[in-house]
Amino acid sequence: MTLQAELIDEIISHYGERLTDTPQQSYDAVTLSFANELAMEIRFASADEYSLKWSVAEKEFRIDTAPLHPELATFPNHLHLGNGEVRADPFTTPGNPPRENVRAILDSLLENPIIE
Repeated sequence: MTLQAELIDEIISHYGERLTDTPQQSYDAVTLSFANELAMEIRFASADEYSLKWSVAEKEFRIDTAPLHPELATFPNHLHLGNGEVRADPFTTPGNPPRENVRAILDSLLENPIIE
């Protein structure tokens, strides 16, 4: 089973009633749609390399592990806000199993998808 298929199983198991559509798997991504208008794209190359992008209310956000912001406490992972600001990532930890990082961010975003 691929990592994407495992993530889809995990997401359906924990968040199935909140999904508006069946999660979609592509070559390297999983896309999700939730009842609170949250749309998310999940990409994992490994437990240390990932990009989690979501949108809600015409705002886009992203967490990724590109090593571009060494000044942040969570380097290399960081959060891109909808206004262009980059901050330390409050949700994920490189090296954690992907399902743990996905659950950490979804648990928060399903309560409040817009980060200010």
